[in-house]
Amino acid sequence: MSPRGVAIPDPRERLFAAAERVLSREGPAALTSRAITTEAGCAKGLLHAHFDGLDEFVAELALDRLARTAREAAELPGRAGRATVAGNLVTVALALLGSLEPAVIGLAMTRSGAALRIRRALEAGAPGFAAMQDAITAYLDAERRLGRLANGTDTATVALALVGTLHHLLMTGWAGAPHPREPAERLIALLIGSGPGDAESARTTPPG
Repeated sequence: MSPRGVAIPDPRERLFAAAERVLSREGPAALTSRAITTEAGCAKGLLHAHFDGLDEFVAELALDRLARTAREAAELPGRAGRATVAGNLVTVALALLGSLEPAVIGLAMTRSGAALRIRRALEAGAPGFAAMQDAITAYLDAERRLGRLANGTDTATVALALVGTLHHLLMTGWAGAPHPREPAERLIALLIGSGPGDAESARTTPPG
């Protein structure tokens, strides 16, 4: 337990990580302010010092994880011409699928206050699925200009299909469900007309 008066480095991330552990181990019903701060090993009032209740905390956790993946997706156009197209897309897909515990998404959607905060934040421009879609479209446009993607590829539709499917996989990725990596790889291969080996290479070959 952190002593009173001692600063805690990055308290938001400490609380976010603690909440993810509680959710992963015990499920949404166990997530309370007390459970989070106990898991984080900090004072009970820390969560309420940074968030206006549990709904805001859950919303900010989901938005933080979405923003983290959106930042990674924003780097995707810079990878054009390197590695493989399928491999680069798989890298971003796996980052998104690993950025949010399915229980976090499920909890955020079932808590009306959290869901409303998330929707308003995204409408106001917070980085989320729309930003990822734009980054993927820009990347595919760059690869098409380089001749690594068929000239007639509808890049915006490919990006929409990929992000929409990843959203679905996140929403249905409950405990015991098959890992979503394989269907994501198959979809990417289908959308861009690559062989399965191109997507498979993303598991062993780092981008760049």
